[in-house]
Amino acid sequence: MPRRIGRAGSGRALRVLGRVLLVVLGVTVEIARAEAASMLVLPRPGQLGLTVQGQYGSLLDSGNLGSEFGSGGGLAVRLRYRMRYERAIGLSFENQTLDARSAPTSATDSTQMSMLLSGADFYQLFNTSGRTQEMLSVGAGIAQIHYTLRDGETEYPLEGDGVYVSAGVGIERFFYRSFAFDLSGRYYAVFEGGKTNHDLQAAAGIIFYASY
Repeated sequence: MPRRIGRAGSGRALRVLGRVLLVVLGVTVEIARAEAASMLVLPRPGQLGLTVQGQYGSLLDSGNLGSEFGSGGGLAVRLRYRMRYERAIGLSFENQTLDARSAPTSATDSTQMSMLLSGADFYQLFNTSGRTQEMLSVGAGIAQIHYTLRDGETEYPLEGDGVYVSAGVGIERFFYRSFAFDLSGRYYAVFEGGKTNHDLQAAAGIIFYASY
């Protein structure tokens, strides 16, 4: 004679089914992770990476530049050459456009300052065999500055170009083959007109390592 399953038996069966579904889900997630990881091609010494980042920077209210200009966006292009011992060297080209702190009152007042930073960087990398790789960086280079006036004219500082030094932290998070998200934060000390200006910057973009 067929057996009847009561409420207790039904609840036990549902619990077993739930556990089986959890196990299946866990195995599926692990397989997906393994497949994604197998598609990654992590960079090795001798490879060159190209980064394009959007950025946002802000000058502290000090120095000859920071007292007049505040914050704004920009674009950065970086080259990064991987070396042995979890190190890298690179070149950076960045353009920041910072708005005036106060509204211009005459045609010759500045509305914006553009700062082009061109320099060299040194990186110390960590966890280079993993999907997420951390880095510390230091750099130095030239700061080329010009101002946009209210009447649309461009003005250059009488002192000429300045120089800068930088220090930063960042991560590369690989998501497909040799492509990675490149996130970083940097501090810049910009020396211009005999004064020191302090610039803080956050940047996010994508880096691609060429394989050969």
